Amino acid sequence: MNDMTPEDTEALNERHRQRMERKKAMIDAKIAAADKEIGILIVNTGNGKGKSSSAFGMVTRALGHGMKVGVVQFIKGAMSTGEEKFLRRFPDEVSFHAMGEGYTWETQDRERDIAKAGEAWEQARSFLRDPAYGMVVLDELNIALKYKYLDLHTVIADLLDRPVMQHVVVTGRAAPPELVAVADTVTEMNVVKHAFKAGIAAQAGTEW
Repeated sequence: MNDMTPEDTEALNERHRQRMERKKAMIDAKIAAADKEIGILIVNTGNGKGKSSSAFGMVTRALGHGMKVGVVQFIKGAMSTGEEKFLRRFPDEVSFHAMGEGYTWETQDRERDIAKAGEAWEQARSFLRDPAYGMVVLDELNIALKYKYLDLHTVIADLLDRPVMQHVVVTGRAAPPELVAVADTVTEMNVVKHAFKAGIAAQAGTEW
């Protein structure tokens, strides 16, 4: 039950207005101070769901702004995904390369995994050297780095040497600290609940 009088409600509304006024002033000042225009390096990591999903959400944003997008999927590639099927409809705007052969527990062949990761990085490097690409997504790159399929220092050097206005999104669990250190934006997805633990199989449209 609401026992507030009209006067109490009016006072509460006025305090809220004053708080929001102060908050707006602080936010406006931060926006005004953030005046640099530069491509950003984004890392999505953690054990929770949503790393690649977020990356491909940013792909749609980039396309909406008329950017050309390059996508390289490390590890993935043994099965076609919804994002691949959809983005291949736009060959002039998106260059999509799924260059893995499945997760490490499926391939069970480290030497071949290393070779495929090397091929994928050469494709990634071609995007990172081309200013025509406004955004580059390196999906599951962190997994390739975790298993040392690629040289971390070479990867970081190539990322930092990219065109000044190019955005890059890196996904995958266990992002190395060195990559986190040089990234501009890092988000860690944490698990609260996941359907798989309740025995629910991966579903088209949500997992792949």
